[in-house]
Amino acid sequence: MPRRSKVLSAALVTGALLLTSLGIGGVAASAGPPTPHTAAAESFAATHSGHAMAASTLTSPEDPDGDGYILANPQVTGVSPSTQDPPHRYFHEFQANCSVTHTRPDDPIVYPQQPGKSHDHTFMGNTTTDAYSTTASLSAGGTTCKAPGDLSGYWMPTLYNGSRQILPTGPQVIYYKAGVTDYTSVRPFPKGLRFVVGSPMQSADEFRNNPGFVEGWECGDSYFNVEFPATCPNRADVQLNIRFQAPSCWDGKYLDTPDHKSHMAYPVVKPGTNDNMCPADHPVALPMIEFKMAFPVNGDMSQVRLSSGAGHTFHYDFFNAWDDATQKALVDHCVVGGLQCDARGYDQTHPEAGAALDEHYELP
Repeated sequence: MPRRSKVLSAALVTGALLLTSLGIGGVAASAGPPTPHTAAAESFAATHSGHAMAASTLTSPEDPDGDGYILANPQVTGVSPSTQDPPHRYFHEFQANCSVTHTRPDDPIVYPQQPGKSHDHTFMGNTTTDAYSTTASLSAGGTTCKAPGDLSGYWMPTLYNGSRQILPTGPQVIYYKAGVTDYTSVRPFPKGLRFVVGSPMQSADEFRNNPGFVEGWECGDSYFNVEFPATCPNRADVQLNIRFQAPSCWDGKYLDTPDHKSHMAYPVVKPGTNDNMCPADHPVALPMIEFKMAFPVNGDMSQVRLSSGAGHTFHYDFFNAWDDATQKALVDHCVVGGLQCDARGYDQTHPEAGAALDEHYELP
């Protein structure tokens, strides 16, 4: 596994954004006429269903009044953001390695019970995810994740090259990390928690300045791109990649809110330090998900686009349906334990720590 820091420091983020704004290693948003591939993406998006981040107007099994709020049961109360600084461990993470299952113009978070209303999505993990998915249906489904206990749904807008879908091949890397300095305070996701990371409606500047922006779009030696690079080296070892982190602080009250975001927040910097902590109104530290996706496309990128539009419209959705005991074993062993684990919960640099799961990626 590549050794990467769990969260970019404020200095690194600032440096990355500065490089992007200067046009070094990235394609900055232009105030002039759109480039041909941006214009193509906008035209493509205009002819496909998109979605605004608005409250659902339909009822669903988990939201019977259709107001967009789904209460957690039980709620987590009486928690204050941790300000502790435990012994330094450079890594506190494990991977969920999940393959693509299908594509479909559905989104059970934004458009529950409304098949075909969304732009096209590429789904990973749970094999049954569709517009009608609920916590119960996902929990009864199958999975392409290495750990059979990970029945969660993960999805993102489908990537196209012209009219051809470009789907990631093989297991993709979905990190579960500590987003706060006190990695010992991180607890597992509650069953049924769901949220959207980023937005199909965001501007190029909003994408670039999102706290979850890690390296943007990258290929070859080109990093921090807000839009797709015009070209990528035409070599077998080059793919189009993106890394993007999710908010990891929860309000402890809701499994979903009308905008599918407000119940979650990114960590903030503890005043006078470089430490990350959860904000007071979202005090519960959960794992920080990071998508690390690889798309098999290179060469001329002028016709590459997302189903949601240009490159800066990238976003993704997460719907938790982990087996509780399996997720807890991985979080406790790898995140709280300060290890850099694979999908079994094994850190090859600390073999003495053992693994959280057996050779079948199941609880021993």
